[in-house]
Amino acid sequence: MRRFLLALLLAAWTALAVAQALPPKPGPKPGPKDLCPVCGMLVSKYSNWVATIVYKDGHVHHFDGAKDMFKFWFDPAKYAAGHKREDMAVIWVTDFYNLQRMDARKAWYVTGSDVLGPMGHEFVPLASKEDAADFLKEHKGRKVLTFDQVTKDLPTNLDDGRF
Repeated sequence: MRRFLLALLLAAWTALAVAQALPPKPGPKPGPKDLCPVCGMLVSKYSNWVATIVYKDGHVHHFDGAKDMFKFWFDPAKYAAGHKREDMAVIWVTDFYNLQRMDARKAWYVTGSDVLGPMGHEFVPLASKEDAADFLKEHKGRKVLTFDQVTKDLPTNLDDGRF
């Protein structure tokens, strides 16, 4: 009986470790009527630029690009009453090259490039530092930033063409 309980405990611990190592599921994709809470644009029209915030309770906000997602990130209550950063479970952005959703906190963002998003100048998300360096050169970008290097004023600066 002891061996059985020990084996069961070991199996449960292993399953928990594996579950924690897997990336969270991206959540639903935007539907045809989903609007960006920041600018009001239909998000599904710009599937190559979609960013998504999934809350711990399963609620989802979709954005037409990383720029509006960052605006929301810095002041969620401004765009959706009662929403708080600490309730966010995961943030997704769409990688520019492979068009796959990826963890926004692990992405590299290029600003000031000749590639424009749905709302003009944009944070272009890329999966690796190498991809970001290549994109910077190929598209005349100005900066490569990590998630944590994006400050509250940068999204508005991009709107104004300041990089």
